[in-house]
Amino acid sequence: MSIVEDASWLVMIVQVPAVPSRHRVAVWRELRRFGAVPLGQGAWAAPDVPACREGATKARDLARAGKGELMLLTTGSGDDDAPKLRALFDAAREDEWAEFLADCVKFTDEIGREIAKKKFTLAELEEEEQSLERLRRWSRSIRSRDVFGSAGATRAEEGLARCTAALDDFAGHVYREVHS
Repeated sequence: MSIVEDASWLVMIVQVPAVPSRHRVAVWRELRRFGAVPLGQGAWAAPDVPACREGATKARDLARAGKGELMLLTTGSGDDDAPKLRALFDAAREDEWAEFLADCVKFTDEIGREIAKKKFTLAELEEEEQSLERLRRWSRSIRSRDVFGSAGATRAEEGLARCTAALDDFAGHVYREVHS
């Protein structure tokens, strides 16, 4: 997703029956998937960009499948509340990046422990490669929602680079062990 300087906003009012809960959960997951932020009971907001509009349409379809409704309203980028919506959205992205960075630290700590234990096996290397790939997918997922390009994105990129370097170092140890 390209970086957006300013945007109008989608405001979504969601009403889905509580039973069966799978419909409410499906709508909630879709809203979270494209980065919508909760405003209050059944109200969500997201920038009016193509990916979010597409997600809102999908959430509306999911709500209707559950015999509910999603009302989609738009606001202008110059509306009085637009800065508040932007602040909520940016804070949600920063929280996501902070959680991501915490997992990057856990990953590099884990690599450090494996090196200290000299656990240089191909099975361990494969497990760590899978963990790094999970981090890469997670980073791409957050980046797709981070339409305004938050400061956390740069820190996360650096954290992911540290993870990659740590895995490369570990792989060197494993290959030396296996081929010695």
